[in-house]
Amino acid sequence: MDPRLRDLADRRIAIEGIDPEIDGGRFPAKAAQGHPFLVEADVFGEGHDVVDAALLWRRKGSNQWTEAPLEFDVNDRWQGRIEFPDIGDHEYTVIGWRDLFAGWRRDVEKKLQAGQAVSLEVLEGAALVREAAGEPRDPAGAEALRELAASLEAEADEARRLALLLSDETASRMRAFAPRNSLTWYERVLDVIVDRERAVFGAWYEMMPRSQSSAPGRHGTFADVIERLPYVKDLGFDVLYFTPIHPIGRINRKGPNNTLTPTGADPGSPYAIGSDEGGHDAIHPELGTIDDFDRLVRAAAAQGIEIALDFAIQCAPDHPWIREHPEWFDWRPDGTIKFAENPPKKYEDIVNVHFYRESIPSLWEALRDVLLYWIGHGVKIFRVDNPHTKPFPFWEWVIGEIRSRHPDVIFLSEAFTRPKVMKRLAKAGFTQSYTYYTWRNLGWELEQYLTELTREECRHYMRPNFFANTPDINPFYLQTSGRPGFRTRLLMAATLAGNYGIYNGYEICEAAALPGKEEYLDSEKYQLRDWDLDRPGHIKDDIRLVNRLRREHPALRDFTSLRFHRTTNENVLSYSKGSPESGSYLLFHVNLDPHNPHDFDFEVPLWEFGLPDDGAVEVQDLVHGNSFAWYGKNHRLTLDPHARPYAVWRILGPVST
Repeated sequence: MDPRLRDLADRRIAIEGIDPEIDGGRFPAKAAQGHPFLVEADVFGEGHDVVDAALLWRRKGSNQWTEAPLEFDVNDRWQGRIEFPDIGDHEYTVIGWRDLFAGWRRDVEKKLQAGQAVSLEVLEGAALVREAAGEPRDPAGAEALRELAASLEAEADEARRLALLLSDETASRMRAFAPRNSLTWYERVLDVIVDRERAVFGAWYEMMPRSQSSAPGRHGTFADVIERLPYVKDLGFDVLYFTPIHPIGRINRKGPNNTLTPTGADPGSPYAIGSDEGGHDAIHPELGTIDDFDRLVRAAAAQGIEIALDFAIQCAPDHPWIREHPEWFDWRPDGTIKFAENPPKKYEDIVNVHFYRESIPSLWEALRDVLLYWIGHGVKIFRVDNPHTKPFPFWEWVIGEIRSRHPDVIFLSEAFTRPKVMKRLAKAGFTQSYTYYTWRNLGWELEQYLTELTREECRHYMRPNFFANTPDINPFYLQTSGRPGFRTRLLMAATLAGNYGIYNGYEICEAAALPGKEEYLDSEKYQLRDWDLDRPGHIKDDIRLVNRLRREHPALRDFTSLRFHRTTNENVLSYSKGSPESGSYLLFHVNLDPHNPHDFDFEVPLWEFGLPDDGAVEVQDLVHGNSFAWYGKNHRLTLDPHARPYAVWRILGPVST
């Protein structure tokens, strides 16, 4: 017989439609330590056979599989969950088989209900047990199956033999230990990256260390940042992110508001990296030394805060690499170096490296070593500047290199670009991704975009980080919304996504803009700023509130549990996070109009708690702290943006009788 025919015949179970399976297994899915990782698959066989299925997983490189059950859902669709205990690279697959004893039991019960004789079926059932005892799938169950087979052999009364065969205990033993007929493995073993908790849940605060001085006009230092750590901790943030801290080039240095006419005192843009003082593995002298930086990292850790650094792959024209490795750069026909540009824009204070030709492998390895240097100084989170302008193969390689040595490192992709490019970077290895949240302001826009992020395939590999603003982006909405808009966008960023961030100045509703542009006037990208973070109108209490809610309510850690709910006013967004089964279920109402109050009718999601439309639930107002009950499904509310533009409710469950 053709051996291929035998192999084909043995694969009687169809296994298909695995979810997640990213690009046919080309890229890994993503999971987080301690978070359920859901796998779905279509598993079925021909005819009326009873089919069973399981999920197998293991750490990559191990020979030992761990099995988790798959449960039948509907229409041959099965579901199973894994909670990975460790971070690192893992893999998983699906198996299916015919359960002959379960099929026998089902058919006998149907015949008994129809009043048919089952004498021969009793003999068939006993034979299945006897065969299983002779070749148990799990040696640990051999004795249990032999005892069962002996009991059946010794029992002369057919009715008692039948009762023993149909017992739940027998079914359990056979399912656990009997051989699996027509055992079929899915054709691929799929990869999954398991990250630590911070990868899926973190609150980021962004600052430029040079503007943290307590003395107006003085360049800030790492010691000044240490003095600011209690402030960051008090607001509730757990990641403190710095724009580049490296020496700043002097050639073509930029002045205030991006001018080309700086004075000798202007500090230049921190993104113009490199000078005679060093490059990407050096510190700007006015900030301090590497020992000062190490003290800062330790002081932050003592406050429960992680330091994140900007990884910007660009160089000032006087970066040491240009002298040492001219082959890493592009040169124009007249012998001058080519500045970075995005026509018609030109960035005279920076030049880009190129990644091919003579740059392989030396440039790639040098950039990897820069990351390893900062990891050696306690940094485990990197925000990467403009990764979409660098090659996908480089990111796949360098992130893989870093993760193979330090699987706890997190990479945030700052790629505001085309959707497919953003998603490809996430597939290539980026742990988190900036998104279009900054420009989604209307209710339908937010619902459509968040539905994509939480329901479509990208939920398995792209983790959003909802930054409400950045040094580069002063959104038009915030320029015109006043304090209510800042409160609204903060609340939504912190509760819609697992990861979110704000840039220093957001808390005082800083919105002064260059006319007609989404850029800050007097941006600290080009000058030192003295921040009065206690000026009237600040929203620090809102920040403390949302970060406290994030700490206290597990619902906010589950990004994909997001659901939108109907209201009668398009200016009001209603959504929930969590589930009744988890014991943490939050409902949000947000007035998206920062200028006007809005009345609206909304539905209490009683159906989520198994209640009819006239049911009642206990509710806690998480803004004001009072508790009460909602009776019935339909209710009415008013949100005034000048009082408070949002409401947050915790639904505790059905009203106690």
